[in-house]
Amino acid sequence: MKLLQTLTQTPSVPGREDRIRKVIQDYVTKHKLFDEVTVDSMGSLIGVRKPRPETGKTPKKPLKVMLAAHMDQIGFLVRHIDEFGYLRLNPVGGFDPRNLFARKVRVCTARGDLPGVMNASGKPIHIASESDKKKIPEVTDFFVDLGMNGDQVRGKVLIGDMVVLDGPFEEVGNSVVSQCLDNRVGCWAQLKTLEDLTHHNCEIHAVWTVQEEVGLRGAQTAAFGVDPDIGVACDTTLCCKTPGIPDEDRVSVSGDGVCLHVMDSSMISDIGLVEQFEAVAKEHSIKCQRAILPRGGQDGAVIQRSRSGVRTISLACPVKYIHTVTEMTHKDDLKSYHTLLTAWLESL
Repeated sequence: MKLLQTLTQTPSVPGREDRIRKVIQDYVTKHKLFDEVTVDSMGSLIGVRKPRPETGKTPKKPLKVMLAAHMDQIGFLVRHIDEFGYLRLNPVGGFDPRNLFARKVRVCTARGDLPGVMNASGKPIHIASESDKKKIPEVTDFFVDLGMNGDQVRGKVLIGDMVVLDGPFEEVGNSVVSQCLDNRVGCWAQLKTLEDLTHHNCEIHAVWTVQEEVGLRGAQTAAFGVDPDIGVACDTTLCCKTPGIPDEDRVSVSGDGVCLHVMDSSMISDIGLVEQFEAVAKEHSIKCQRAILPRGGQDGAVIQRSRSGVRTISLACPVKYIHTVTEMTHKDDLKSYHTLLTAWLESL
């Protein structure tokens, strides 16, 4: 789990993916996973691996498969520094304000990272009225305290510096818990797949995309450039089989394997690809499950609609408590993710 830990502990929000891109690029270079590695104009990392057939005979026109996992995590950009040094933030990605109270954060600057704390504007409980206590703040009501005065803060922090919630990576029971498993799990799965994959007849374009959390932007331009025959979005999905949520709204079940997203609000997966993955899973005794996500989208949506259209499927790892610093996923689901993707690529 060392690689996944490194990925989750490397801050990179939309438009600021340089740190995580370097970690991934260094890894693929060290392990010689691709024949060619480039970074496109948006900042997405693209690795190309030519066919490596077991027979040694390369197909004349190999199937071109695009894998896509977004590198960015939800976070904030500094939008204002007041006279006392408090930071006001602009969110980049979707937050539930109920999960933001009393959080440790990391403010990432050109001169180094600064620890801070995040709280909502307003009175502490000791002096709050009953109506104050019932108020649910908006995301923009939260601020960051760096423990320094205004001049000190302005000497270190610039408008546009990124801010991320700060939480550890831990193994808890049969699961792992961390911030931004969405979508460092997808990034990890692509790396593990390319490590495991020995022979394949298709041409693989593995892309680690940018700015998914603010509109699937990196995948849109990357898909146009790759022009694939098949697209596979590698992401995470809701796992809501938890207290307080009706079973019909669970989306996925922890420990039942990687999800084949039948549909979400941004796309409908190619049913032929869904059935292909299921057949491969059955042949190799790999756990997987179908899922429908009523609201939410992922990179597959723009891959599917690129150029004249692309057959596309979304693979997703079940994650509890998504978009918090305590995201949790089952180790069996992690294993089935890259194992199934590897077996499917070998089958083409």
